[in-house]
Amino acid sequence: MKICIVGAGAIGGFLAAKLAQSGEEVTVVDRGRHLQAIRSVGLHLQMADGTESVTTNLAVTDRLAEVGTSDLIILAVKAHQIAAVAPGLPAIYGPDTVVLTVQNGIPWWYFERHGGVLENTRLRTLDPEGIISRSIPAERVLGCVAYPAAGVTAPGRIRHVEGNRFPVGELDGELSMRAARVADLFNAAGFKSIVLGDIRSEIWLKAWGALSFNPISALTQATMLDICSFAETRVLVASMMAETQVIAEKLGISFRHTIERRITGAAGVGAHKTSMLQDLLAGRSLEIDGVIGVIVELGRLTKTQCPSVDAIYACVKLLDQMLQRASRSSPVVATGHKRVGESREDASQAISPEEA
Repeated sequence: MKICIVGAGAIGGFLAAKLAQSGEEVTVVDRGRHLQAIRSVGLHLQMADGTESVTTNLAVTDRLAEVGTSDLIILAVKAHQIAAVAPGLPAIYGPDTVVLTVQNGIPWWYFERHGGVLENTRLRTLDPEGIISRSIPAERVLGCVAYPAAGVTAPGRIRHVEGNRFPVGELDGELSMRAARVADLFNAAGFKSIVLGDIRSEIWLKAWGALSFNPISALTQATMLDICSFAETRVLVASMMAETQVIAEKLGISFRHTIERRITGAAGVGAHKTSMLQDLLAGRSLEIDGVIGVIVELGRLTKTQCPSVDAIYACVKLLDQMLQRASRSSPVVATGHKRVGESREDASQAISPEEA
């Protein structure tokens, strides 16, 4: 299968390395120093068990137009970066090309082929001008939840923290042959994948944790374990999850875990820095709307009060605005660890920890 991975950061790079090692034809699209490192010395992957590998049988480019027709496109940039790359994707579509989405949070396509009263409602937080939905037709999309935790430690270097699950599913719930082929592809590469008849419930289960842990970690620079161990933030996480559960249930979603079990599972990951905290420390813009802003929009669509979610959204949105303003006005602004203005120029993707 000819695979194009757009965004070879934490999860995109993890997928690229393992799929190429399993014998698939993989092209990665990225930019900056990360791209240069992969092109010159290969993609270095360090697994959680300490094993290391360098993958060199990758085609590497910073131009989608150079990729050629692909059977599978894995869209591994962050949610707020999709609109910038989406218009270039049709150039590499074939008649049966599948676009697999692995973003944090609720995806732009959530109400496409949904079947509910909000069928075809465009989530304006994620796709305000409709650029994404016009460039990526719903019939090409296959949903996926990326559970592994990973990070980019240096240009061309990915560190896997834990997890290997990538469940997939069609937007309309069909147990299709193409979904089965993608699951088989992932399993052959050493991942764990199954086809789900309700991918949205699985997306909500992951988003349930990301919408609270990610912004709180950015605001406090605390790890997953810190947030779960501190009584006040543990209560705040539970409050945000409870509000979100009401929204999800109004949309027909049921959670297979309790809030307490979800928090306990997150604590078990240990001192892991969420993707949003990693972006903050690296001086990158924060993935806010895809993780929590869309929850605020869904609250309004379902007429649900979510004061804790609203408050944290306002705070983290302001944090991002202040950091970006500081970055524009000064080449070097301290954030406590790294400095804004020293951002790496790749479209990386770091994913929150695996749900236990």
